[in-house]
Amino acid sequence: MKMKLFAAAVAALAAGGAYAQSSVTLYGVADVGLEYNSNANAAGDDLFRMASGNQSGSRWGLRGVEDLGGGLKGVFVLESGFDLDDGRSAQGGRLFGRQAYVGVQSQFGSLLLGRQQTSFYDFGLIYDPMAISSRYGILAQDAQFAARADNTVKYIGTFGGLTANAFYSFNNNGQETAGAFRRGQQYGAMLNYAAGPFSVGAAYDEIHGTVSAAGVDQSGQRTRRATVGANYAFGPAKVYAGYRWAKAFDGAPLTGGTTVDNGVVTTSTSSNLYWLGLGYQLTPAFSLSGAAYYQDFRKSEADPWQFVITADYALSKRTDVYTSLSYALNDKGSALGVNGFNTATTTNVQPNKDQFGAVVGLRHKF
Repeated sequence: MKMKLFAAAVAALAAGGAYAQSSVTLYGVADVGLEYNSNANAAGDDLFRMASGNQSGSRWGLRGVEDLGGGLKGVFVLESGFDLDDGRSAQGGRLFGRQAYVGVQSQFGSLLLGRQQTSFYDFGLIYDPMAISSRYGILAQDAQFAARADNTVKYIGTFGGLTANAFYSFNNNGQETAGAFRRGQQYGAMLNYAAGPFSVGAAYDEIHGTVSAAGVDQSGQRTRRATVGANYAFGPAKVYAGYRWAKAFDGAPLTGGTTVDNGVVTTSTSSNLYWLGLGYQLTPAFSLSGAAYYQDFRKSEADPWQFVITADYALSKRTDVYTSLSYALNDKGSALGVNGFNTATTTNVQPNKDQFGAVVGLRHKF
C-alpha cells in the first residue's frame, strides 16, 4: 500500500512538471555607425561622429515564459538599452529602460504590468516606412512614436486579423502622489486589422502634465494625439501612408509652440503630420526604403519637410550593413534637424537652415 501511495505521488509531481515548463531567452541588438550632419550648430559647422543605435536601438534583454496549465502562461520581459559607442546605459541610465514588465497570457490576450511601450509605439512599428529607426524618420517629427510609459497596465489581444491593445499609466514621471490622481497620467489604445497584403490601423494617446521645475502643478495640461495609417504589399514592394493629429491644451509642451510660464497659460498648439513611404526588396539580401514627412503647425507657417532613404544589405541572418540619408527642409522659421527639432537644450540646425545627414553602420542581432 505504501509503495502504491508513493508511486501515485511521484506520478502527480511528474504531471505537474509536465505543464509547468518554462524558458528564458537572452536576445539583443548591437548597432553602431559613423554619422555626418551639416549645419549642426549655430555657426553652421559640420558634425562627424560615431553614433549608436541608428536603425535599431542597441539593447540586450531577457524574455521568459512559463506554462501554467489550462492555456495560461506567465510571461516577463526585461530589456536594457545601451550606447555601443561608449558603453553607457541609455534611457537616462535606467537598468531596464526599454521595457520591464511581468504578466499573464491566454487565448483571450495578455495582461502586462510594468514599464512598457505605448500604443503609439506599437502603431509606429507597423506604419512608419522606416520602422521607427532611431536615426532619421518619424521620430525626428514626433518622438512619441517611440514612447514608453512607467507604472503601466496594458492589455494586448489578437482575434483573427484584428489586434487590439490599450494601456493606462498611473504616473509616467516619478511616483504616484496621493490626492493628485491626474498628475503624470497617460493612457491610449490601438486597433489594427490585417488581411493578406493590406493592413490598416489607428491609435490614440493622452498625456497629463506633472510638476514643473518651479513647483507648479501642471496636471491640468494635457497633450492628445491620434493617428491612422495603412500599408499595402504587392510583389517585392510595400507602400505606406499615415496621418497624425496632435493638440496641446492649456499650454502643454508641443514642438513648434510655447509652454506655461509661471503657471500662466500663454497658448495652446496643434499640428498635423503626414507621411508617405515605399519599401522594396530587390533581392533576398538587399532592400531599399524611403519616406517623406511633412508637419503642418496650425497658426504658423514654419512647416518643415523631411526626406529619408535607407539601403540595407544582409551579410547573414543576424548581421547587416546599412546606409541612411536624410534631408530636412526648413522655411519661415522652422528648425527641424534630421534627428529632431532644435530646442533650448538641443542645438542642431538653426531656423530657416536646411540640414543633410548621412550614416553608415553595422548591425548584429543575437
